[in-house]
Amino acid sequence: MNSAGRINRFLLGICVLLALAATAHAQETLFFSRDFPGSIPPYFEVELTSDGNAIYREEPDEEDPWAFTLRPRETKVIFELVKKLDGLRRPIRNDRKVAFTGDKILRYDSGNGQREEAAYVYTEEPDAKTLESWFLRMAESANHLFELERVVRFDRLGVNKTLLYFQTSFDKNRVVASHHFLPVLRKVAGDQRFVHIARARAAALIERIESE
Repeated sequence: MNSAGRINRFLLGICVLLALAATAHAQETLFFSRDFPGSIPPYFEVELTSDGNAIYREEPDEEDPWAFTLRPRETKVIFELVKKLDGLRRPIRNDRKVAFTGDKILRYDSGNGQREEAAYVYTEEPDAKTLESWFLRMAESANHLFELERVVRFDRLGVNKTLLYFQTSFDKNRVVASHHFLPVLRKVAGDQRFVHIARARAAALIERIESE
């Protein structure tokens, strides 16, 4: 083989290796948004990759979104739901006349060329409803965390009430990525400036989260 042939073969090999590396590291991405004026928040979106990393925004162009990480088992369940929906190729929209609960978009990118999107208000597809509920729980968790961080800084007397609301959601399995609450809970539990009942509640929540 002449030198030109060897060079071409070498370059081809490099291209193949690069392509394989890109494929190996390709991340599936799932996007969900809900536009529901009058609700809290009126708009939110979440972008989640299959490694569990996620971004939560309350405006499409928000400059300082909340970056968080789901637990591996949470991520696994979510992407298994996507597979059950055939990568969102299965129709999920249902035009039945029901109470308006916001315009929703689900978008899936396989990382290998497949990209599907579903826009809907209501669905009766069980797997789609479960998938949607995961994103609603992410938004609920984000708002619990934002509010708890706010009262810890500016309203110490309101901390126990805020913790109670969070505990209620936690008891109902409405909280995801609970490990992100540990820093602020530890701050409350270890700071004598907060009332005893708030410190005790925070300590109990820490124990429950760490045991998950």
